[in-house]
Amino acid sequence: MPPFEEISARPLDPRLLQLSGISRASVEAHHRLYQGYVAKRNEILALLDGVDLQKANQVFSDVRALKLDLTFAIGGIKNHEIYFAHLGGGGGDPDGAFRVLVERDFGSVDAWRSDLRATAMAARGWAWTAYDRDEGRLFNYLGDAQNTFPVWNATPLVALDVYEHAYFLDYQTDRASYVDAFFENLDWDAVNGWIASYSIPS
Repeated sequence: MPPFEEISARPLDPRLLQLSGISRASVEAHHRLYQGYVAKRNEILALLDGVDLQKANQVFSDVRALKLDLTFAIGGIKNHEIYFAHLGGGGGDPDGAFRVLVERDFGSVDAWRSDLRATAMAARGWAWTAYDRDEGRLFNYLGDAQNTFPVWNATPLVALDVYEHAYFLDYQTDRASYVDAFFENLDWDAVNGWIASYSIPS
């Protein structure tokens, strides 16, 4: 097995320090958490490089423990990179290709937003709007941890972090107000750019 390459956390976009309704302190703390996922990914892969594969066992083994925690670390990296990359915009209603998809698959922007808000309120960790390539449409999915409820062959386009770390400094237990603030800061150019780069038909 070739040696793994360490990765570095993406830098914090300065636009995220001036969000509406989400404080600089909250964003900086949140970004440090993401940096921790990157560090743990590197650490776990280094440990896996020397693990005894012959002792792999589903009840307990170093391989199982490290592989399980690797999915949590990498999930945390990917989820947060989407989250941070599509914040810093003017929010409001989506436009462009994403709006076309939303109106086609949910009937209206309001119906999509209401469904994603409810998904976020019901989730323990994440809510995503993703394009399901098998069904050829958008769905709103929830996840209760960084590494739970993946939907294969689906491309996330909106990633809403509803772990308490995302909003507790600003809203304590008022998750609903944080979700409203999230919508106010979305960058639709980023979302539409992903639709184009991933060749998602609209």
